[in-house]
Amino acid sequence: MKKTTAISLSKNYMKALLILSFTIVGLLGCNKSVPTQPVDENIPTTAVCNQVWMTKNLDVAFYRNGDAIPQVTDSLEWGNLTTGAWCYYNNDAANGRIYGKLYNWYAVNDSRGLAPAGYHVSSDIEWTSLVTCLGGVDSTAGGKIKEAGLVHWLSPNAGATNSSGITCLPAGGRDYDGSFLFINSYAFLWSSTKDSSGKAWARSLYSGDSLILRFNDLKVIGYSVRCLKD
Repeated sequence: MKKTTAISLSKNYMKALLILSFTIVGLLGCNKSVPTQPVDENIPTTAVCNQVWMTKNLDVAFYRNGDAIPQVTDSLEWGNLTTGAWCYYNNDAANGRIYGKLYNWYAVNDSRGLAPAGYHVSSDIEWTSLVTCLGGVDSTAGGKIKEAGLVHWLSPNAGATNSSGITCLPAGGRDYDGSFLFINSYAFLWSSTKDSSGKAWARSLYSGDSLILRFNDLKVIGYSVRCLKD
């Protein structure tokens, strides 16, 4: 009969202990929750023209699947991006508390999802439908979307009534060279729709008139984002 020694007993004990340790670690790993984009159950919205729009600019730092969206402050790095990123206007978090984040279009188009669950970034067609319903580009449609008054918009904030309740704010934008432009004068808002030229469609509103204009721009540019309910 094989003689059992203290050493063999010790080895068997250590082996069992290791197996138990790996089992516990595995179980903890299985139960570990994956971080997800925080979902605000009280997201402010307004119903207008058979659509339900958020009444604030998007302000998330994670994609819907929980992956972080990089914050890029450096101007040179910003201009060379080909993947999603965000920044605050002037890299100042105080601006973010008012105007939300500025995103390049690569973040808008990322398959991991920029909008919170139950929402999506407004498409070019959805923007066109809204503007048409509010009277068209060459009328007062922009004024019906802009926040009224001069708290955030520069004078004269022409035609601003915000009768739609969408409350667009003049967050300005970030150019391809990383410079920040036009806060308090312009609102620039991405759509989720790319243009055939390799650019993407956006909308702009200006403090000096009540228009809302459609234009295309480079995907590296940083603009605000508005979302609609699915």
